[in-house]
Amino acid sequence: MAGVSFNITGPITASSVGFTGSLEWKPEFPSACGQRFSKAQKFVDSEVLRYCDPLAPKVTGFLIVTGKLGTVLGSGVVSYTAIYAATQYYKTAQTRPYDANRGGMWFERMKVRHKQDILEGAKRIAGGG
Repeated sequence: MAGVSFNITGPITASSVGFTGSLEWKPEFPSACGQRFSKAQKFVDSEVLRYCDPLAPKVTGFLIVTGKLGTVLGSGVVSYTAIYAATQYYKTAQTRPYDANRGGMWFERMKVRHKQDILEGAKRIAGGG
């Protein structure tokens, strides 16, 4: 469910037959956690752009530049803003005569090669490994 959030302002207490437990957040936890997750998201966005760069079609390089300009690192959205970006992505061949690595569907092709590297890096930054 997108857009759902919870604000926990005090301790949570749960009890059951033979058990009573309590969970209380340290005041600094949301801030510290949020900072790590924010850094991890910036890393993911940056790596997506970096790994997509050699796969995107390139004649003048403007398409690649619009990916960098159209993306706010940490937002979780990588956006190529050139007016022709969607056509280049969805409606062209996945290779080019001038470079067999460059072509359409560059994000999907990048994920096949680098998804695991990106996930491992994000996990390390977020504190999960």
